[in-house]
Amino acid sequence: MELASLEAFLAIAETGSFSAAGERLHLTQPAVSKRIAVLEAQLGRRLFDRIGREVALTEAGRALLPRAGRILGELDDTRRALDNLDAGIGGRLHLATSHHIGLHRLPPLLRRFSHDHPGVALDLHFLDSEQAWAEVLHGRIELALTTLGPAAPPLRAVPVWDDPLEFAVAPDHPLAGRGEVSLPEIAAYPAVLPDANTFTHRIVADCFAAEGLSPTLRMTTNAMETLKMLASVGLAWSVLPHTMLDAQTTTLRVPGVQLRRQLGHVTHAGRTRSNAARAFMALLDEQATTL
Repeated sequence: MELASLEAFLAIAETGSFSAAGERLHLTQPAVSKRIAVLEAQLGRRLFDRIGREVALTEAGRALLPRAGRILGELDDTRRALDNLDAGIGGRLHLATSHHIGLHRLPPLLRRFSHDHPGVALDLHFLDSEQAWAEVLHGRIELALTTLGPAAPPLRAVPVWDDPLEFAVAPDHPLAGRGEVSLPEIAAYPAVLPDANTFTHRIVADCFAAEGLSPTLRMTTNAMETLKMLASVGLAWSVLPHTMLDAQTTTLRVPGVQLRRQLGHVTHAGRTRSNAARAFMALLDEQATTL
């Protein structure tokens, strides 16, 4: 059984199409199809049903899926363990970051890491926090820098930055001139927030739910910079990191309400960490102790 064929099988199962799998693996669609044909011939089983543009796992494919993930995960883990026999810090580090951290927290760390460890090839992915967690869980990303939510084994989440959040509106918003406002008053106006499945949205939603309220959403987007723009032009109120606020927005004071989230790094507790990942995590731990 060829490992390249297993990688193609796993990519198709996870993306739902041969073309998307090809994009992930940097292969043409015919090349992906050839790898699957080889694997199906070796196993003597059809792994996918192809109905038009739809792709679905067969019974044999569903049986192979968890085993293929374990095989490839063990292989990656073995490679890292062998690489760690060399005391040097090199190789490739698969690193994911949320857009907010990547733009506002990561640049000085990347600059220092690249300077101190020029032998490391950084494979950097910008992903939503929840997607980054899934990539770590499945072994495709070794280290992720994200908003932290509840972590359950085998994922391990370590806080690095405390990130206070503020209710923000345009300077000419009806609530902007008030000294203090209440959650019911805020809820009477439309909001722009991250998607409902994000950690940040849940923080805001739980705050309102505690008073039997729910925000009235005008729209959602996971890009904090976009949320700030939408709030600053008066489209709606939003909740933004304190570090992003400036003269374009006005902060609303809500007595008794303090919103905050934790930003940090996420790893898989059952996977061997590369020397490069260990070095980057040490840099993050140093960052946390200086705050």
